[in-house]
Amino acid sequence: MNNLSKLRGMTLTELLVVLAILGILLLMAFPALQPLFARTHAMEAKFNLRHLAELQEMYHLERRTYGPDFSAVGFEQAALVTHSGTAHYQIELVRVDRSDFVARATSVTDFDGDGVFNVWEIDSQGVPREVTPD
Repeated sequence: MNNLSKLRGMTLTELLVVLAILGILLLMAFPALQPLFARTHAMEAKFNLRHLAELQEMYHLERRTYGPDFSAVGFEQAALVTHSGTAHYQIELVRVDRSDFVARATSVTDFDGDGVFNVWEIDSQGVPREVTPD
């Protein structure tokens, strides 16, 4: 019992100093991690566009034309972060005709704070391409 009473804990001041140092280290690391976050969000755009392209191709195989809207092909836009959701990209069909379609994913978040929003597009070829880098 005597050994337990001699244990020494940290003071509040020491704990606050440790937390301040950790905060400073996190602030220094954040700019280096920002490109990683942007690449992760770009993967979201590419995944959703590829999924939409696959749905369009299935629709095209059945009807010999591309679907005029999301409900026709069965695509659901996830709720955006601007509306308490998790998606960072607004997906839209830009052009649809019998032989081709173009879909666009536009970021609703300015990932690096420069005023430019990331944009990706895909067509019937099924390869996403970055139109506007962020």
